Amino acid sequence: MTSLDHVDLELVAALSADPRATVVALAEKLRLSRNTVQARMSRLEKAGVFQSAERSISPAALGFPLQAFISIGVTQSALQAITDELSRVPEIVQVHGVSGQIDMVALVACRDARHLFDVDARILAIAGVSRTETQLVMSEAIPYRVSGLMELARREPTR
Repeated sequence: MTSLDHVDLELVAALSADPRATVVALAEKLRLSRNTVQARMSRLEKAGVFQSAERSISPAALGFPLQAFISIGVTQSALQAITDELSRVPEIVQVHGVSGQIDMVALVACRDARHLFDVDARILAIAGVSRTETQLVMSEAIPYRVSGLMELARREPTR
């Protein structure tokens, strides 16, 4: 991962505030040339600064109002094969490898409790998965955000 300078941080902040901003609009806002903005965006993309450009869409709007976190215990030697299998389950929105008593946490979106039960059963059926535990999402208290981190990065030099 590359370290971001002041101009990079301003560019990322502008994109965060307006993800649909054009290169021309960003250049005007930041008082940079269009070529500079384009070159920096290209460099940042290659460095892995930008995550998925997939539009954030509500699972509920697609007919999947029930969300849950499924904690997954796995056989470590089968981790890659398990990850490959999990990626084939369309109800899985996101998976993180974690430390502690469990090995992975999956965020799933389902139509109802029966659907959630079936998704959990499909996860348990994957070779190398030893156990699951499900927690229903009751509300999203704080949505995904990085604006606070960007502000810290602007104020505090990289350590």
